[in-house]
Amino acid sequence: MKNHKCDRQIGKILSSFILGFGLQALFSIPALAETIDPETTANSANSEDRVNEWYQLPAATNNLPDKIEGTRDRKSVENAQNVDRNLPINPTSEQLLPIASEIETNTSNASETQPAEIPPLVEENKLENPPLTDPADNSMEQVTSVSQLGDVQPTDWAFQALQSLVEKYGCIAGYPDGTYRGNRAITRYEFAAGVNACLNKIRESMAPKTENQVNRDDLIKIQKLQEEFAAEIATIRGRVDVLEARTSELEANQFSTTTKLSGFTIFGIQGRTPNRADRNPRDGKRDTKDPGTNINTINLNQFYLTTQFSPRSNLLIGFYNQNGSNSPQLTKDVDLAYNIAETSGLTVSDLNYRFLVGDKLAVFAGTAGVNMINGFRGPNRAESAASGPLSAFAQRNPILNTGLGLGGIGIDWQFAKRASFQAVYSTNIPGFFVSSNGSTGHNTLGLQLTLTPADPVDLTVYYVNDYSPDGNLITLAGDSQLTAINPSTNKSASLQTNAVGASLNWRISARVSLGGWAGYTNSRIPGKSGTVATTNYMVFVNFPDLFKTGNLGGIYIGQPPKIVSSNLPTGNNVPDFLDTGLGREGGQPGTTTHVEVFYRWQVNDNISVTPGLILIFQPGHTPDSDPIAVGVLRTSFSF
Repeated sequence: MKNHKCDRQIGKILSSFILGFGLQALFSIPALAETIDPETTANSANSEDRVNEWYQLPAATNNLPDKIEGTRDRKSVENAQNVDRNLPINPTSEQLLPIASEIETNTSNASETQPAEIPPLVEENKLENPPLTDPADNSMEQVTSVSQLGDVQPTDWAFQALQSLVEKYGCIAGYPDGTYRGNRAITRYEFAAGVNACLNKIRESMAPKTENQVNRDDLIKIQKLQEEFAAEIATIRGRVDVLEARTSELEANQFSTTTKLSGFTIFGIQGRTPNRADRNPRDGKRDTKDPGTNINTINLNQFYLTTQFSPRSNLLIGFYNQNGSNSPQLTKDVDLAYNIAETSGLTVSDLNYRFLVGDKLAVFAGTAGVNMINGFRGPNRAESAASGPLSAFAQRNPILNTGLGLGGIGIDWQFAKRASFQAVYSTNIPGFFVSSNGSTGHNTLGLQLTLTPADPVDLTVYYVNDYSPDGNLITLAGDSQLTAINPSTNKSASLQTNAVGASLNWRISARVSLGGWAGYTNSRIPGKSGTVATTNYMVFVNFPDLFKTGNLGGIYIGQPPKIVSSNLPTGNNVPDFLDTGLGREGGQPGTTTHVEVFYRWQVNDNISVTPGLILIFQPGHTPDSDPIAVGVLRTSFSF
């Protein structure tokens, strides 16, 4: 009989544990619910909305002579799965600091957005198996009498068991609203956590000089409970030990608490069809064979160190290395976005500091990586040498490459919710803000107005003023050299250039985006009469999530920069120099048409494979040159 009585008492205790400690093990849930007020919730939602108004600065690498504009490209690689979401390109002030976007979003890297506030460079470790909440945590109000539980009545079948646990051992806690919620189901792990909490109370009562002594029957019951749930209790302890070990390992092996390492690697296999060109002099004869049509490989590596000094400032240092090239080539029309320049080691691509001035103005300055490519926001969210179009021309309006500055200063001013202004002044003399070599320096000023007139539409308009000491605008596509080599001086004349353009992106739906750009330049030789003008345009269609989430298809058709008119002094006109050299005015005799089709397959968050085809008709704006087909297979790894 005594054993049956003991079993019944054990049953009551088990029942009370099931009802009480399961909920107690989850005490933090009602506690958290208690602390959230409507205002906090509203602010959180508004913050998320503000994040959705930000568009991550797009990426791009091009065929640069001595550096890579890598910051924008790095972020695009990190967010390759999330190109072209339905987000406008204008951020709020809190997101302005990462001009060129060197700081991880985490984002969101889910969407191409920046967080409302700049996050720590080393994120908190997100563990797969977080420890169970301790039901004995003091954040719950300890119940000293069962009458404090508003939903427990003397008529309830477990009332006596609860009363015993509360008044005898003091190891029952209620919800902050004064309820017990005894009908909620629990898991065995939750039950084990509750048993463990009560064991701690009993151990306290067994300590010397404790007023509340435990009788032998209770110890027998507790011993049986402890044996019954020994496996679950051991599991909980084991999980905590594993988590502590993993946390220690992460802390010991992390790169830095203030500096973040990131980057990408591109492996490209490419080749072009055999072709012959009508070269200098252009006389209607295809007399020059393309010497670089063999299949070749290119490996481009980009690394970044981003050091955050405060929530409102950080330093970006970037390096790149390239092995292989698609040279030699007859025309820059075949340039690929990831073909920069071969290097023997690491080359500095970025060295600049950025900080917030007030809440709506961001500033960045440095001796490398300060240019319009890194400082301007672009509507085309597929812009990226690693995860977007394959060619250099298809990255952005070529006039935004003008000057390809290294050192300088730039600003990003969010003066309205749907409008912002960017400005960059840069020079291509490494290490100097303004050229110390007089007219030998290439100096550029760029201004851009960024607008989101409606949620699906992003628009940018821009103006560029550039001084080129050798007549080359460094647009990286089409007619970039606008003055010919003068036989009398054996060099090209300098140019002062004014350029205007606009880019548009219209997200027709979540899976279709239509866009394009147009640009015009007008240049003159300082102190002399005459001008040379160029035009360029591009139209494109992007297909985000084509066939699978994270993938991207694209079709791009356009005309690279073309000299449409030139009346520069005799000996300086490029079209005339290529044709007859007789000193005639005019523009190029033909028009190059660029057609590009690609499909990016996102293997996982870090790897993508992109096959594509580029067709070039009348390369070099020369009507008698053979068309060229370029086949590309690009594989990108980001980290």
